[in-house]
Amino acid sequence: MRPFGTTWRAIVPRLSALVVFALAGLLFWISADTSHGTNLRSDAQMLRLSDVIRDQGRRNESAQQDLSRLQKDVDSLVQEQANDPQARGRIDAVADPAGVTPVSGEGLTVTLTDAPPDAKSRVPGVREPTADDLVVHQQDIQGVVNALWSGGARAIQIMDQRIVATSAVRCVGNTLILHGRVYSPPYVISAVGDTGALRRALEQSKSVSNYTDYVEAFGLGWKVEDKKRLDAPGYTGPLGLEYAKVSGT
Repeated sequence: MRPFGTTWRAIVPRLSALVVFALAGLLFWISADTSHGTNLRSDAQMLRLSDVIRDQGRRNESAQQDLSRLQKDVDSLVQEQANDPQARGRIDAVADPAGVTPVSGEGLTVTLTDAPPDAKSRVPGVREPTADDLVVHQQDIQGVVNALWSGGARAIQIMDQRIVATSAVRCVGNTLILHGRVYSPPYVISAVGDTGALRRALEQSKSVSNYTDYVEAFGLGWKVEDKKRLDAPGYTGPLGLEYAKVSGT
């Protein structure tokens, strides 16, 4: 008869092997049940954030078109019922500042676009750019818009949308989200107004100056063009303000 200790030392490795095989089988079963026959590591199983944003942008664009049609119906009904000259005068007084009426006239366009992804520093002594340095940011667009307002712009449009007091510019990666719709660079900002005053406002803006420093150093896109005539459509989206409220007040 073998000593007890010798027998136990022979059994322990076998038991360990059985436990390992059992755990491996359990893991295989869980993986198969979870994947349902698909590749768990495949990128095709996951939508990128940009894809989700673009899909939602298309839905928002369709909703915006429906809203525009409804807005026209509302405007038609208001026009039919606006028999009071005094009320009509008050409406007309605020329509233009609110941005709901079309505006045409001379002006300029500003185009901003990303630098090439392999861009290098163009200025001696300046560090090499990071990926973040080579794209147009939210603050760059906002800086241009604010400068144009300060230069006396009568109307401003980003891409194909009129900007009003409630407009919010948002950037996700290298895409722009405006009024629920998604745009890719180059970004074109149009302003109706005196071109000389608008150019001076751009030249005097610190935000614009910071952007043009990056233009010089890393090759970001920047172009300002005078236009004899620009047509800015009236804003057709909602004008109501939404804000947070403390519960119980």
